[in-house]
Amino acid sequence: MSAAPLVAHGIRRLGVLGAGQMGTGIAMVSAVRAKVPVSIYDRSPEQVKKGLALMDKLLDKDVGKGRLTSEQAKEARDRVSVVGSEAGLKGLRDVDMVVEAVSENLQLKQSIFASLAAELSPDAILATNTSSISITKIATSAIPEGFSASSEEGKKSASRVVGLHFFNPVPVMKLVELISALQTSQDTLDRARSFAKPRLTGLPTEVTVSKDVPGFVSNALLMPFLNEAIMHLEKGIATREDIDTTLKLGMNHPMGPLQLADFIGLDTCLAIQKTLYEGTGDSKYRPAILLERMVDAGWLGKKSGKGFYDYN
Repeated sequence: MSAAPLVAHGIRRLGVLGAGQMGTGIAMVSAVRAKVPVSIYDRSPEQVKKGLALMDKLLDKDVGKGRLTSEQAKEARDRVSVVGSEAGLKGLRDVDMVVEAVSENLQLKQSIFASLAAELSPDAILATNTSSISITKIATSAIPEGFSASSEEGKKSASRVVGLHFFNPVPVMKLVELISALQTSQDTLDRARSFAKPRLTGLPTEVTVSKDVPGFVSNALLMPFLNEAIMHLEKGIATREDIDTTLKLGMNHPMGPLQLADFIGLDTCLAIQKTLYEGTGDSKYRPAILLERMVDAGWLGKKSGKGFYDYN
């Protein structure tokens, strides 16, 4: 396959770190819409296998519904290659931007970005798909060991970190939230925005911008709403059905808050709510006890087969 042409954002090959639902979706839409080769890496070969199977299923569905031709689907799938576990992050050395899409854990992301900064080209954009964690904290971890944050080397390395928050399911949702760390350069922001613009469903794609605050715009508004709904259930104010029906029929929401929490993943909801609570120190963000207990029980929502509703 010939190399993708150089475009305004300068990204000829994309790396995606994490082959879960988000990483797979980002890889797929980048191959289909932005038409760039994608290298995907996950330390779990089994997760890569599941992710590629999901991608094949989604591409087949698009062909069946006439959104893509068989040839277009094959071309998109051929653009996606897997970085083997033996190569690890070194297999991403030729990418112009990498999007990290692992779980919402600050320490994990800091470790990953320290390694990415050391292994990738110094001009590569290091993007995180975090939905709530401080981009500034992540950017600081990209500073090479032995250099200060104020050194030229430290400032340059941190300046290429940016938040690119995609929404789930990525092939359907038309929004990307762009977040700048304190250290992010204007060039990094411009290139990341340019790449995000054409990359979704063929419908107009919007990129919104948020300051680097806990939860950004999207989850600083959404998660307290979901958490309050869970507290209403916890207190016995209403049943799960009545809570969800009230918001669907009374507020014209496409699904109720408890069902939406199930679809997001209750472990993800809890992680984000904790980030809001710890990042602000405001008691209004305290996670619902019921949410914590359900995560303790392994009831994580749709992905585990049980959450506020049963999915088996």
